[in-house]
Formats: sequence, C-alpha cells, structure tokens
Amino acid sequence: MRRDTRYIQHAHWGLALLMVLMMATGASAQTTDTPPSTTPSAAVSTPPAATTQGRSSMTVYGFAMLDFGQNFKTINPDWFDTMRVTKLPSFAGQFGEDNSTFAGVRQTRFGVKTTTPTALGDLKTTFEFELFGVGVDEGQTTFRLRHAYGELGHFGAGQTWSVFMDPDVFPNSLEYWGPTGMVFFRNVQVRWMPIMNDHQNLTLALERPGASGDPGTLANRVELQNIIGRNPAPDVTGAYTMTGKHGYVRVAGVVRRIAWDDVLDDAFDLSGSATGWGLNFSSNLKPGKNDVVRIQVVYGEGIQNYMNDSPVDVGIVSNPGNAVTPIKGDLIPILGTVFFLDHTWNDKWTTSVGFSHQDNKNTEGQAPDAFHRGYYALGNLLYTPVAGVMMGGEFQWGRRENNSDGWKYDGYKLQFSFKYNFSYKLGG
Repeated sequence: MRRDTRYIQHAHWGLALLMVLMMATGASAQTTDTPPSTTPSAAVSTPPAATTQGRSSMTVYGFAMLDFGQNFKTINPDWFDTMRVTKLPSFAGQFGEDNSTFAGVRQTRFGVKTTTPTALGDLKTTFEFELFGVGVDEGQTTFRLRHAYGELGHFGAGQTWSVFMDPDVFPNSLEYWGPTGMVFFRNVQVRWMPIMNDHQNLTLALERPGASGDPGTLANRVELQNIIGRNPAPDVTGAYTMTGKHGYVRVAGVVRRIAWDDVLDDAFDLSGSATGWGLNFSSNLKPGKNDVVRIQVVYGEGIQNYMNDSPVDVGIVSNPGNAVTPIKGDLIPILGTVFFLDHTWNDKWTTSVGFSHQDNKNTEGQAPDAFHRGYYALGNLLYTPVAGVMMGGEFQWGRRENNSDGWKYDGYKLQFSFKYNFSYKLGG
C-alpha cells in the first residue's frame, strides 16, 4: 500500500512538471516581438503599459549526476552516499560489517526560474527539486522539494535558504550532505530586504518554527511520552552582509521560542518553554584570483534544527526539590565551525579541501550514547573537460563521538561523481 501511495505522489510531480513545460511554451509565445494587436486574445494577455519596460523570461536548468564509491567503514544504510557523522554507528556492530560499494543518482536536480517585469520591479520566482529522499523516504531516490520561492522588489516569500544560513560557505565538494558544523536549512519564510546593493545587504525574516527534544534516559517513562512540542511564535532571523574587493563578511542571528506541553493528567507538570538563539559569522575571502576561503563560526542554544547535521534542540535535566516538576527541559548549546579552501588550478582542474566540526554540550539526562561531537573533512580533484560537464574523485572522513560512554567512530569514504548540467532560457 505504501508503494502505491508513492507512485501516486510521483504521478502528481509528473503532472506538475508537464504543467511547467506547458507554461514555458506559453511564456515563449507571449514574449515574441509580434505586436499585441496581431496576437490572438491580446485584450486579455497584454500587460499594462507600466509593465512593458522589459520582457518576461524563463530558465529551465538542472543536472544529471551519478555518485559511485566505496564506504570503507559502516554508516546507516539509508545514508549510504553521504558522510553524515550523526548517522555513523553509536555502538559496535550497529550497521553490520565494514566495506560496501554504493551508487546512485539522488543528487540529480531540476529547476525553473522566471523573471517578469512589473510596475513594482522584477517579479522573480524559483521552483526546484531533487531526487534525494529524506524523512519517510530516507534512502530512496524520490522527489524532494528544494525551493518554491517568489520575490518582488524588497519582499520575498516561500521556501528557500534560511536567512540564518550562508549558502556560499558550502565547499565545491562531491559529497551531498556537506560539512557537519555548517548552518544549512531551507525554510518556509517571509522576508524583507531593506538594503540591497553591491556593497551591503540587510535581510530580516519570519520563518517557520520547529524543534525537537530528547527524553534521554527517561524515554520509556509514560510521563515523558505525553509531552507535546509547540511553537508559539515564528522564528525571527536577520543577516547583514558587507562586500569588498577581496570577498565579504556576514553576520546572521536567530531568536526563537520553544515550548512543550504535558498533556497527561497526573501528579506531575512537565510543561515548559525556552528562548533559543544563535549567531552565525561567515565569510568568503579571495586572497588571489584562483582561491576562495570559506569560513563560518556559529554558536547558540536550541538551534540544532538549523544545522546541517545535528540531532536535537532540547534535552532533560533534573530539578531537585520540586515534586511537581522533578525534571525540566534545557536548551542544548552548540558550537560549529567550517574552514574550506577552493582552489582553481586552471580552466579544467579544481580542488576543494577543508575541515568542519560541531560540539554539543549534552544535558545530564541524555543517554551515554547520544551524539556529542562530530568532525568532517574532505579533499578532491575535479575535472571539467567542457563547459557543463564535471567529473572527479573525493576522499571523505568523518568522526562521531558519543556523550559519555567513550565511544568514537571514524568513517572513510571514496567517491567518484559525474555531473552533466543543462540550462535553457526562454524569452528575455
């Protein structure tokens, strides 16, 4: 039954794709140089005079990508083609024996971008998806929405990169999931961009809230199984960027309200709330024409769901002397760092090499095997024989460290990828 449901979902995506292509054909017809008076139904399709300063355009883009490689150690089978350190084993033998081969096309991507002149400026939209399944589709090659976003002038709305995130910190790597200590989150939001120019950018947003908790060593207690999370307000994010000759510097922040309700009618009241916060400092520096240094340092409390590869935002702690609330929730502090160098050898060859880490300050109530600290590093050599085609190899390393049982585990992976880009513009 579940398989049939997935087929129905895929049919819906196929219908949506067909509609996009039909709209693309329509957009091409409506942006010809034919005078409006000679166009059928011109009275309906002709825009007001104030919007005819330019022509609408649509770009269809994406790539087909194959990943092929070897896991020299083990990882959760649903994450076979990534180096997610939180998915490395938390105890011996958890995912079987070492050494397995993997192959897949889950990084393959398709997108459509449009630009339409209006009296209030250009209306821009982005619709983009990939084939990398997560959530209930973990490990599957299936459709996954990346961006569904529109922007007009200084305002934008939809799903796109969180304002708390700096997407330009992501290195030029083959590995899909990316650095463990990086803020990486596509979120539903409404944003305002009061400053937009080549030297400065200020963005403020209200974003969809969300957080998770860890009942830790008391996970089997009925009292904790009746705790329901609640988000009483949207997350507030903001970012300021200053750009110069040798790159940019960026500072971003987030403030959020997290609540949890005890719905069990007993002698305890385990309800609570907390205010999470975070600061993210990032930069791209260009010491020479062939190098880009990507840097990020993030610190906060209860911001794990904004991170690229972190577990939970809230843990439990004891509350001595309180018979009604013997335990309470506490935000988990986190520190993340990213440092990568992207180097261009010539017009055919490039290399990316770097390191990332994250450190969670676990609460006393979390289990000994709870995720505590992660490390991530890689180095690659990529070849572009012609424009739009890339191939190369990459060595990846990751380490998982548990909370308090002394467990450490290193993962090693060798990956080869082949990427074929496409892009086609209509109108404009």
